[in-house]
Amino acid sequence: MKRLLTFVCAIFLASAQLSAQTSTTEVLLKTTAGDIRIALYDETPQHRDNFLKLTKMGSYDSLLFHRVIKDFMVQSGDIFSKNAKPGQLLGMGDYDYTQEAEFRLPKIFHRRGTVAAAREGDHKNPERRSGASQFYIVWGKTYDDRRLDYIQTKLDSITGGTVQLTPEMREVYKTIGGAPHLDGQYTVFGEVTEGLDIIEKMQLVATDKNDRPLEDIRILKATVTKDLPEPEKPKAAPQKKQVKRPVRRR
Repeated sequence: MKRLLTFVCAIFLASAQLSAQTSTTEVLLKTTAGDIRIALYDETPQHRDNFLKLTKMGSYDSLLFHRVIKDFMVQSGDIFSKNAKPGQLLGMGDYDYTQEAEFRLPKIFHRRGTVAAAREGDHKNPERRSGASQFYIVWGKTYDDRRLDYIQTKLDSITGGTVQLTPEMREVYKTIGGAPHLDGQYTVFGEVTEGLDIIEKMQLVATDKNDRPLEDIRILKATVTKDLPEPEKPKAAPQKKQVKRPVRRR
């Protein structure tokens, strides 16, 4: 009975967290492992619009999930992975621009099922700007208070005390799970709304020493299934009726 109540509480917390963000856009990833539907947050408009743009360009079609770590996350978006040979080292392929960080703590954080942007490390990228195309989907694990206290200490050191795990965040990490050690360092811009079971299976696959799956997992097609509304066209000003004036003859 106690386990059932814990499960029900976790579902309730997940539903409450989902309603904390707003999303008017959605992308469907058809993969060799199954379909994954992603809602993009309106609270991170730069990352949302960039993901929509790349999807419409076909940038994610045929790319691999090139990095998979058990109890952590699955990563895709390396533009060099489309025609990668077996065993080839991946993770460096991206477009030549970055995006300004859009941290939205404590509202948006690295709970299980969220989608976040990859980036270069702090030594090269102290502003923690996101890369253009690479993204990861969080699986993570659950934590107890002792472990969360330790992570908070590490976050204090890394972020100068600017990132605080609130009681609400801690409860989600204890019941649903995620990756709290990444909060305030990588931009979370969406969440999986369908296909989380696919992510669960994906993070368990066998990988090589570089965390690349031994058997390729590929995005077959990425499609925008809900787009931003078209901007309203400005209404033309009503034309004044021309009044013909009589011609005076001299």
